[in-house]
Amino acid sequence: MCSLYAFTGAAIAASVIFSLLLFLSIHDKLLMQILFGSLAVIFELGKFFAWYEFGERIARKAFHAAIIALGFYCILAIISIGGSIGGINSATNVAQQYVDKRESKVNAVNQQILAIDAEIALNNKAADKYLELKMISIGVTRIQNENQILREQQTQLRIERDNVPVAENGSVISLIASLAKILNTTTENAQSWLVIFLSVLLDIFAAFFVGLIGEELRFRHSIVRKKNQEKADKAERLHLLATQNYIEIEAPAQIEDQPLLIEKQMSVTSLAVLKATQEQDLRCSKKHIAEVLKLSAEDIEHVFEEFLSFGVVERKRNNHLRWIRQADVA
Repeated sequence: MCSLYAFTGAAIAASVIFSLLLFLSIHDKLLMQILFGSLAVIFELGKFFAWYEFGERIARKAFHAAIIALGFYCILAIISIGGSIGGINSATNVAQQYVDKRESKVNAVNQQILAIDAEIALNNKAADKYLELKMISIGVTRIQNENQILREQQTQLRIERDNVPVAENGSVISLIASLAKILNTTTENAQSWLVIFLSVLLDIFAAFFVGLIGEELRFRHSIVRKKNQEKADKAERLHLLATQNYIEIEAPAQIEDQPLLIEKQMSVTSLAVLKATQEQDLRCSKKHIAEVLKLSAEDIEHVFEEFLSFGVVERKRNNHLRWIRQADVA
């Protein structure tokens, strides 16, 4: 169950964060960002509460109310998916911008290398002219020195180009490029379809986990209700058994040897104590009966209260108790 709550919390948190990315970008002021951020959180949490309530109403077979809850969920889910699309798209755009920036820098270096190649080619043509004019000492040596300097510059530019850092999110970009090839479309369209797919999938997973939690809670509540119902049925059966006709119980030996009729409404414990006093010929003393029958002070007090109410004992002037006989106690 803990893992289920963990997965559900992670899915809900991801959905909320992606929606926040979109809503917080609407305005630059802090107050407006707080308001829009609160709005995003309300939409997200309200969406999942509506889905949970939909499951509860379906379980109660309140289909009209379930349709209303489903309608609220659909509206909030559309807003949530839109927010997730904006958030995920913003994250992928950042990665794409980094890649574009790197490519621009690499292209600029390549252009510089090509320019140097062109300059070296021109110098070589000039050197050929000097050779034709037999002016080697005047021009060719100078041109060779210039070409040497230009080649060193090319080497430095190539090192700089190779050291340009690769994008940290290159795997995402590679995935988008692969999708573009598979779908035979542009990378922008492939990125849009990927973002929509991830946003819908995120909402589906979050709703699925919320539904699982609802099912688990309803199952637990049904088990508790079943146990409570069983206890209530058992108590009802005992009550019906106790309120049937009268039973005949012989009074203790201190009372006349005639039967004493006691209602079955007397508790089972009191009836058992009354039988034990008759069988063991116990004197009418709370302390004595409690010690012999191993009863607690609370139980013996309850038993004698019932004895007094049913007329089994009476209280004397000195506040002591004694057995009495009262036939046909009602």
